[in-house]
Amino acid sequence: MQTVAVLSLKGGVGKTTVVLGLASAAMRRGVRTLVVDLDPQCNATACLEPGDTDKGLSDVLANPRASVLRQAVSPSSWGEDVDVLVGSEDAEVHNGGRADERHLAKLDRALAEIDALVAEGELPYRLVLLDCPPSLGKLTRSALVAADRALLVTEPTIFAVSGVQRAFEAVQAEREEHNPDLQPLGVIVNRMRPRSHEHQFRIEELREIFGPLVMPVALPDRLAVQQAQGACLPIHQWGTPGAREVALAFNLLLARALRAGRAQRPEDADEDELDDLDDEE
Repeated sequence: MQTVAVLSLKGGVGKTTVVLGLASAAMRRGVRTLVVDLDPQCNATACLEPGDTDKGLSDVLANPRASVLRQAVSPSSWGEDVDVLVGSEDAEVHNGGRADERHLAKLDRALAEIDALVAEGELPYRLVLLDCPPSLGKLTRSALVAADRALLVTEPTIFAVSGVQRAFEAVQAEREEHNPDLQPLGVIVNRMRPRSHEHQFRIEELREIFGPLVMPVALPDRLAVQQAQGACLPIHQWGTPGAREVALAFNLLLARALRAGRAQRPEDADEDELDDLDDEE
């Protein structure tokens, strides 16, 4: 089970868009995925339209046991390959206050319970996506403690570049302090306009800072993304030329995430599936 924290320390850059796009690409490939909505705004939950649950994220963080998890996870409306650990507006109470090791480890404990259920064949997830809030509070830090990889999301603008620098520093800090296995998956640029000189300049700036961590593919700025989200549909099912362009970029991003998981735990990899993804690059 590969766990990826998707984060930025600047709001509005498209973290949830990236989570939903990866979930869409995974569903297309039959990769069973769990989306964990850590953002108290609950946008991922709203777009995935899971069924009613007795519990939510806030309950899981208060009591990270398998029995609570079963009540907080629900199938999405997208299909049987994408489930949701339902977000909670009151999860904000877990975001402030003292960030001691015991509190930061609660999400990791919850995911360890899920991992155990996966091993037993009860919840056969291959991929877990953590949709983080746009701040470095306890929820984002908890995600970094629990994750195998961190995917940093940015736009090609001056303020977003500054935000991704701070996010990278946060990843490094949590790796040194709490999670030595955490690795950056990369930096993904969202809402790219190829003809914009400013966007090209900012991408070059990112490459100077982060080198090969900057993904070779950027997510193009297409209206289809907002249209698909408004209809609560996967981008791969939207069907317009713009949607197909964005969907291809998410296929490539998913391939990188799964290759990272294969490198970490080769015994879990489905070689045929990963080879198929590589062919799309």
